[in-house]
Amino acid sequence: MLVLYWQVALNVLDMEIFTLEDDIKVFCETAKSFPDGILKAHQELESILTCSKQRRYFGISSRNAKGIIIYDAAAEEIYQGEAEELGCEKFMIQSGQYISMMIEDYINDITAIAKAFQLLITYPGIDPEGYCIEWYLNEKDVRCMVRLVKEAQPVSLAEKQQE
Repeated sequence: MLVLYWQVALNVLDMEIFTLEDDIKVFCETAKSFPDGILKAHQELESILTCSKQRRYFGISSRNAKGIIIYDAAAEEIYQGEAEELGCEKFMIQSGQYISMMIEDYINDITAIAKAFQLLITYPGIDPEGYCIEWYLNEKDVRCMVRLVKEAQPVSLAEKQQE
């Protein structure tokens, strides 16, 4: 069991700068609560979608003016006007650089996502007006990302831990 714990911990600590080349138009279903409403928001969004391998799926979270975390389950718009047809809120995931972590097989340790974001938001140069993004790459892997305000230089974990 100890070996498994260290394997998960090392995966969570693997930060990298990821460049999102293009903006991504998405539409959202807002969770009624955080974190308890996350699964339900994704289920509600999936219930109105036509399944497509072209479509990318996300989770988007940020704090409102009162400091409360607002979470949106999001799906990529695959044709112009799809969000309006479905009566959904639209959002644009901005291109640019993000500090990120890949979580493999997240379903076996769902808390790895929260742990990743706790580390990512401490990275120097994150956008104070930004948001946290979960990019669901497939059924088991997710990339956790936080947008940076400008071009960033990689910081090794050894440097980060010395601060």
